Amino acid sequence: MKIQENILIKQYNSFGINVYANLFAKFNSINELGELFELSKKSKFAYPRQTLIIGGGTNILFTKNFDGLVLKNDIKGIKIVKEEKQHIYVKVGAGESWHQFVLYCIKNGWAGVENLSLIPGNVGASPMQNIGAYGVEIKDVFHSLEAYHILDKKLVNFTFNDCEFGYRDSVFKNKHKNEFVITDVVFKLNLIPKYNISYGAIVKELDKMGVKDLSLKVVSQAVINIRNSKLPDPKVIGNAGSFFKNPEISSSQFKVLCSQYPKIVGYSLLNGNIKLAAGWLIEQCGPSIGISWKGFRKGDVGCYNKQALVLVNYDNAKGNELYDLSKEILQSVESKFNVILESEVNII
Repeated sequence: MKIQENILIKQYNSFGINVYANLFAKFNSINELGELFELSKKSKFAYPRQTLIIGGGTNILFTKNFDGLVLKNDIKGIKIVKEEKQHIYVKVGAGESWHQFVLYCIKNGWAGVENLSLIPGNVGASPMQNIGAYGVEIKDVFHSLEAYHILDKKLVNFTFNDCEFGYRDSVFKNKHKNEFVITDVVFKLNLIPKYNISYGAIVKELDKMGVKDLSLKVVSQAVINIRNSKLPDPKVIGNAGSFFKNPEISSSQFKVLCSQYPKIVGYSLLNGNIKLAAGWLIEQCGPSIGISWKGFRKGDVGCYNKQALVLVNYDNAKGNELYDLSKEILQSVESKFNVILESEVNII
């Protein structure tokens, strides 16, 4: 185990941005994590300028070289911690691939995460982001997690309430930002499947597949098919999935927008507000009259031609170029709809 200096971290971010980290190391245990923090103090680079913990690197946009310490979380392991009549509790290392964990659950007949198939990234980021897709979020299957407090150098257990989950949000993105390193997560999964196929195009895809009997595997495959039809593979085209969150507005504002734009896409929430489809909003805007952001390309940056929510690096784009494009998109949507979009991606 050692800390490397001035390391290119292009392969560790799904946008494929050519940036360097002053210090870089991987850890696969809590003990190694503590040791790396101590070792970094002996480096010629002043410590701690900045510390960044990464997993799959799928939700990060680097706009410049990282002036600090990058630690890649490679803690692995999947272990059953408790089993009940209808539920099973599974402890998973933060460094495990999220999609591979989903496939492992499906193979073992553990239900609850099949709708979250093919989401890029690692398990440790799933509660931090409260990842979600097709009517399911991490909070629906979350039980608890352990996280290493960087300053206190100790493990802390977080319950469901401790995490304060919100839409693509948790305490680790605001109140406790940069304070903890998530080391493992415990999920509460169903032994008796409760299929959730009402959201999006799942039913249509299942029909297309000729499915007559539901199973975890076929629901997962339907989600995989849908995602593959709309989203680029980061190994082929650099991207971080959806760059923007779906905005939430009041029902009164939605009525006004509906009168102006009858085809606007919105979904009712339990709190009475409306969640708008950010992709639809972006498609209606563009860099100039008659040109949509969807499919737009300027040099090596652009919006994917099948999903306007996805910003892409076609070859050798710089992070600040992608960031500038995102700001242009935000401004155009606000100007046309008076709706403010928020980035889902962590800008570094």
